[in-house]
Amino acid sequence: MSQDSTTVPETARKLSGRRRREIVAVLLFSGGPIFESSIPLSVFGIDRQDAGVPRYRLLVCAGEDVPLRTTGGLELTAPYGLEALSRAGTVVVPAWRSITQPPPAAALDALRRAHEEGARIVGLCTGAFVLAAAGLLDGRPATTHWMYAPTLAKRYPSVHVDPRELFVDDGDVLTSAGTAAGIDLCLHIVRTDHGADAAGALARRLVVPPRRSGGQERYLDRSLPEEIGADPLAEVVAWALEHLHEQFDVETLAARAYMSRRTFDRRFRSLTGSAPLQWLITQRVLQAQRLLETSDYSVDEVAGRCGFRSPVALRGHFRRQLGSSPAAYRAAYRARRPQSGAVDRPERGERAERPERGDRFDRPEPVEPRSGEALMAMRRTAMAPAHAVTGAPLGAPPAHGGHSGHLGHMPGHTGGSGTNLPDPGKPESDLYAPRLPGQRERPVG
Repeated sequence: MSQDSTTVPETARKLSGRRRREIVAVLLFSGGPIFESSIPLSVFGIDRQDAGVPRYRLLVCAGEDVPLRTTGGLELTAPYGLEALSRAGTVVVPAWRSITQPPPAAALDALRRAHEEGARIVGLCTGAFVLAAAGLLDGRPATTHWMYAPTLAKRYPSVHVDPRELFVDDGDVLTSAGTAAGIDLCLHIVRTDHGADAAGALARRLVVPPRRSGGQERYLDRSLPEEIGADPLAEVVAWALEHLHEQFDVETLAARAYMSRRTFDRRFRSLTGSAPLQWLITQRVLQAQRLLETSDYSVDEVAGRCGFRSPVALRGHFRRQLGSSPAAYRAAYRARRPQSGAVDRPERGERAERPERGDRFDRPEPVEPRSGEALMAMRRTAMAPAHAVTGAPLGAPPAHGGHSGHLGHMPGHTGGSGTNLPDPGKPESDLYAPRLPGQRERPVG
């Protein structure tokens, strides 16, 4: 979970006298997706002072002298041009139309000038490619949509791309991941400027969480950048994906590529946007996730079939990436997708796992729909005294029959009934929280 900035980052520059911190300029280009483009317009362009949200002054600027056509063939007219960027204390690039096309030179010059004069520069989703093309991300940490992160890392090797983050705040240059993460970053900007109360009030108006925990890692898949086919490491990556069931390490991959470990790490990061060890662990966890969803292997067997040296290693990495234990994940998945006539039970040779320390909610299993006669019988049973139903004396604890398990907390899971009681004293993990200034030293791998 992100933290509020309380100090001015060392990278911040003094704002030029003609710029105002309350002015936010949004730079639009033709071909940009309308959803991403509308996020900063909604956050900074609507007067919500009645709800306790300080007002910004919004300048919508055209980044090029062509009709601004967007999603669905809509054509937009921006009231300002690039010259208006000279008045803004914050410049937002919400998206770029194509990661394969270079942005207009005039727009890049305007962004560089704004940065030199102390403006805060923000890139949402593919807007990071515009900031990188302007040289504003050189030597800095940054993120973008996980699907485009490998391309950003390969095209701009001086940028420290981390595809796991929802957003990265590096002081005067900020970047975010995909669509919803753009909202996260804009709320973070409001929080930095005006405090948590203002950001919370705005989040309530937008009906979104004021701060989301976790990162993009749970959304990563086996996709690789399109350019990998022509890279010498393509064969090594393909071999790794086909042999995830075997136990091998990064040294093995480096040897197959006929490279030293250091060279392999550097080349692999430039290709995929991730450290090789972290990439390998992520792929093993994703494979375990698929096996838990589609097979009846026990957790111990899943660990072995995904190349983990022990079930303990699987459980640790699985929880860090997906926020749940393997057994709890399987139970929640099957509760959402019940099979006809199938009853979920612990696999043979495996104990039903109790909720672990990181599981913040205990939920009973979903109740299967009942027929009319069954419901009537249940109603009569519920209305009868306890000793009449069970034969036990009054005050004795009721006997429990059948299988009863617990589901660990799974994001978005709404199955089950009863009251969800949070486990007190267990803070949410911030392992993949958005990174703030002064946190550059945290390794990616």
